[in-house]
Amino acid sequence: MTQSALDFVVRSIDGAETDLAQYKGRVVMIVNVASRCGFTGQYGGLQKLYERYRGRGLVILGFPANNFLGQEPGDEAQIKQFCTLNYGVSFPMFAKISVKGKDMAPLYTFLTSKQTNPDFAGKITWNFNKFLVGRDGRVVARFGSMTKPEDGKVIKAVEDALGDGER
Repeated sequence: MTQSALDFVVRSIDGAETDLAQYKGRVVMIVNVASRCGFTGQYGGLQKLYERYRGRGLVILGFPANNFLGQEPGDEAQIKQFCTLNYGVSFPMFAKISVKGKDMAPLYTFLTSKQTNPDFAGKITWNFNKFLVGRDGRVVARFGSMTKPEDGKVIKAVEDALGDGER
């Protein structure tokens, strides 16, 4: 039985099978992303957050999804090029998935289900919903699309999850 958001195998944006278990022991932010969304600029904030905290154990995982008004129409190569050229994204990106509906990816079924994620369950409301997973693999916070990566609430949650405070 799946116990953690990091108990899944997914495809990287380059097509490689990727076991999320490799991120156990780190603080992980899982974000559904899109290239043609009003929130697309958050890629820049996510990259800055990653650069600021990766040395202390934060990793951001981007999951492109085309579930909201066709705002992620590209294929993986187009998405990767867009993110790299426009936002300098260097955090791990994954193959396009579905984050709602009948074809929802198993990872997102886990994240949104009351049975598996009782404290932070609920439908994905739009692109750039953010789940923060602690070093133990449990979801410790969730932020909606309106909450930017540089928001004080996000910074505090990341620092709390990292456990060693800002130095």
